[in-house]
Amino acid sequence: MKEQVHIIGGGMAGSEAAWQLARRGVRVRLSEMRGGGDRTAAHNGDGLAELVCSNSFRSDDDEKNAVGLLHYEMRQCDSLLMRAAEQARVPAGSALAVDRDVFSAEVEAALRAQPTLEIVRERVDVLPGDGLTIVATGPLTAPALAASIGAATGADSLAFFDAIAPIVYRDSIDMDVAWMASRWDKGAEASLAMGGDGRDYINCPMSKAQYQAFWEELLAGEKTEFKEWEASTPYFDGCMPVEVMAARGVETLRFGPMKPVGLDNPHWATPEHPNGRWPYAVVQLRQDNKLGTLWNMVGFQTKLKHAEQVRVFRTIPGLENAEFARLGGLHRNTFLNSPTLLDRQLRLKCAPHIRFAGQITGCEGYVESGAVGLLAGLMTAAQIAGTDWMAPPRTTALGALLSHITGDAEADSYQPMNVNFGLFPPPAADVKKKVRKEAYTQRAKADLGGWLPAIA
Repeated sequence: MKEQVHIIGGGMAGSEAAWQLARRGVRVRLSEMRGGGDRTAAHNGDGLAELVCSNSFRSDDDEKNAVGLLHYEMRQCDSLLMRAAEQARVPAGSALAVDRDVFSAEVEAALRAQPTLEIVRERVDVLPGDGLTIVATGPLTAPALAASIGAATGADSLAFFDAIAPIVYRDSIDMDVAWMASRWDKGAEASLAMGGDGRDYINCPMSKAQYQAFWEELLAGEKTEFKEWEASTPYFDGCMPVEVMAARGVETLRFGPMKPVGLDNPHWATPEHPNGRWPYAVVQLRQDNKLGTLWNMVGFQTKLKHAEQVRVFRTIPGLENAEFARLGGLHRNTFLNSPTLLDRQLRLKCAPHIRFAGQITGCEGYVESGAVGLLAGLMTAAQIAGTDWMAPPRTTALGALLSHITGDAEADSYQPMNVNFGLFPPPAADVKKKVRKEAYTQRAKADLGGWLPAIA
């Protein structure tokens, strides 16, 4: 089968792009180097759409949250990733979290069932000189292909660090110290509907003295040594290692991943406070698989050495005897200066037969990566069909993200970006502040409805 489109990379973006094309009858060759003898620094297996960091797609609230709105819009576009996420979903309050193994298996099975799609386990080292191509190799693009991209663009790819959080076995957590609750009980109804009990996070409490001691251990713990070429590489704030956050000040973590607000510790209940009191700081863990046997330390991406992680994290109350299914890690990510290099249809300006999709474009997050892959697939399908591409309205999450990547961002300071309402055109000036989020989402849904027939 001679492909009409060659997709390089079988992660979130590549898988979604392949789905959007194949379900429209386009012949696709999907090249993925994992499974062909190669591996990245962060992946554990060979499955398509493997989640290497968190297992959360973040908020599923499509009325007040930008990423939840993006979930909604992708579902309206028949996103494979959103389909698979529903099948692999695990309780996580108002968030959408998945069993990562089930998720990957669902994606791969759906793609293998497409008669016009061929999955090939191979490494591609050079950008193709012709033929419609989508490069979706993600932030861990292999060095040879990255060099080829650099040679084609005449510009150096930017880089940043991404750190992976540890995963703890549930039965090693001391629940006589820790307790289960969602902050302010938010998302309880959604959790119950998913088979949870409305208390979807394990919370490990700290007193002021315990927090101070933990903070000092984070700063003193032995870190992964930097290579010479890594020394000036910036971090993306959304994946900031916990010890780097700690170095910004003693209170930084208490206003970040360890904030205690909205979490009454029932172990500290008194007649005066029958529901308990807020701890000084809290470490939260989120369910990482459907069985509930693995729990992810929320916001605890780290570059501590493995032995130090075990030592330091076992000072957390409730985790004194913690056993780790996976320790944290650190890897270098690369992405393009897309506002400079790509046109409004994600095509490389100097080689317009090539589109880029996913995190390599400078979007950040699983959902955003999949969304850009979805758009790249739709654009390519329109090109093959000989129809004019109509971009999603900028008032939608898809349109706002696409516009940011392809020209609306400041090229000189371009950095990876999650979808957020700051990327959207503002609502009418007379909209009150307390309902502005709803105004964004209601407008987006209405405008998306007018755009969907253009991609049918």
